[in-house]
Amino acid sequence: MEERYELVDLVVEREQGITASFADGYVATFALDELRLGCPCATCRDLRDQGQTSWPLGSSPTTLAISDARFHGAWGINITWNDGHSTGIYPFENLRRWSEGKRDPRQ
Repeated sequence: MEERYELVDLVVEREQGITASFADGYVATFALDELRLGCPCATCRDLRDQGQTSWPLGSSPTTLAISDARFHGAWGINITWNDGHSTGIYPFENLRRWSEGKRDPRQ
């Protein structure tokens, strides 16, 4: 793995978002709504591809929060949201690229 994609620290603030620090010193910060709107799971991607909204839904809590966050292997983080959604795995490489503006999070 390239050093630029090697995660050295990950801070999860349940009410605010996440901050990922990489081996080369780069720091990426993501707000909750940014992460939730860019959920990489197949369901959310399919909805976005069809021009539909993946979040918020009518049943979504009025205040978004992270209920749980766990490493998925050595390459990503799985976030469980307070609306019950938990199938998105955010690869660290994608988070870095997203932060650098190299990809649209909703793709």
